[in-house]
Amino acid sequence: MNTRRLILLGFVAILALLPLLNLLPEAHPLHVSDFLVSIIGKWICYAILALALDLAWGYAGILSLGHGAFFALGGYAIGMHLMRLIGPRGVYGHPVLPDFMVFLGYTELPWYWLGFDWFIFAFAMALIVPGLLAGIVGYLAFRSRITGVYLSIITQALTYALMLAFFRNDMGFGGNNGFTDFKELLGMPLNSGHTRAILFYASLVSLVLVFLMCGALTRTKYGRVLTAIRDAESRVRFLGYDTTRHKLFVFVLSAMIAGLAGALYVPQVGIINPGEFSPGNSIEAVVWVAFGGRGTLVGAVLGAFSVNALKTWLTSVAPDLWLIVLGCLFIAVPLLLPKGLIGLIRRRGETKP
Repeated sequence: MNTRRLILLGFVAILALLPLLNLLPEAHPLHVSDFLVSIIGKWICYAILALALDLAWGYAGILSLGHGAFFALGGYAIGMHLMRLIGPRGVYGHPVLPDFMVFLGYTELPWYWLGFDWFIFAFAMALIVPGLLAGIVGYLAFRSRITGVYLSIITQALTYALMLAFFRNDMGFGGNNGFTDFKELLGMPLNSGHTRAILFYASLVSLVLVFLMCGALTRTKYGRVLTAIRDAESRVRFLGYDTTRHKLFVFVLSAMIAGLAGALYVPQVGIINPGEFSPGNSIEAVVWVAFGGRGTLVGAVLGAFSVNALKTWLTSVAPDLWLIVLGCLFIAVPLLLPKGLIGLIRRRGETKP
């Protein structure tokens, strides 16, 4: 087993210990706070999103600025399920309608909310809806051979359009406030440490499984074709490969992984609103992947954790500086770290005697 895999296993093992250390008494030197477990659970979800983007951008050359939308759609699907579970425990005590619908004068549940009282259905929609949207957009774009910056603009415009749509009260998704005040998931109260630990482990297991799946995919012949498409699509097309089909499959799969990340994220943070569709969120995800090292998978995970750790620290000590730092990273990484942190680590390893 090589050194990189050992480091990765050690990293996963350390993360797996955190909820257990949270059970120790607060006075214990190894005690981990509720806040730290919660924030790292969020970072794990962000790492899954980074893997999704790296699969499309790092291996197929599809620079999407809309993965934040796929992430948010997955979150909204689970959020709809959590809202259905509130029932008569809401402020208005309606047995079927969420509070915001009662407040806005709805008399019956919209048809597109049907079925979301079942967790399996909601979880399936968290994967299917982002995948379906990516399939439609990808098919129209790839069939027309739209690539590069033009595709990036289209995906960003899609994200912005969805954000504006979800802000509308008449869409039936809570408008500006979105969904919050969740009570339980699968019979477990969301405000308990036990549930928080289960969600943490569910996210960690999902991260490992997605990482292994992406790694296995990229090592196959299909993965090598994707890399060839990234480097010289016209040559691959000339050799007889259907590049549209290859790119469409990986784009849809990437969107579904992003939806999974959003579905795991919402129960942990306790809220989902249209702000998650903000184009800035998609740009941040691109920075994670670029900073860690695109086309490496390990780099995507490393970038998601390191950049979000920097963001968490900086927003607590100097919140006004974060956007400036993010902009500097967006400019500096391509100039100073074109292969990201992974490239820097590899280069230092090669120069050692």
